[in-house]
Amino acid sequence: MEITAAVGALAALAQDSRLKVFRLLVRSGPTGMAAGDIARTLAVPSNTLSSHLAILSRAGLVTSRKERRSVIYAVDLEGTRALLSFLLEDCCRGKPDLCTPLIEATLASCCPEPAACCQS
Repeated sequence: MEITAAVGALAALAQDSRLKVFRLLVRSGPTGMAAGDIARTLAVPSNTLSSHLAILSRAGLVTSRKERRSVIYAVDLEGTRALLSFLLEDCCRGKPDLCTPLIEATLASCCPEPAACCQS
């Protein structure tokens, strides 16, 4: 990931409602959530949510798909992986094995079965 893209992704997350949307979509997994359900869950007006989702989408952090009459949003796993990889690229002076405990602890706390929840 280029630094410009990383700055864009971080800027997209640097807003309270957008960060809440992103975290909700991370929890919902690859199936995602309908825009209306996101708005209701987070008590965000639909037009405001639409703006936030567009910013997160342009930043490569969420994807959308049409299902019948709903638009379903999900975390963009590739974009999220790219951002996290960029942030940890120079971890521990280029010795990524030293960061392994940090990564494993994070995965263990968010996902009891990392192989199942972290696949695209």
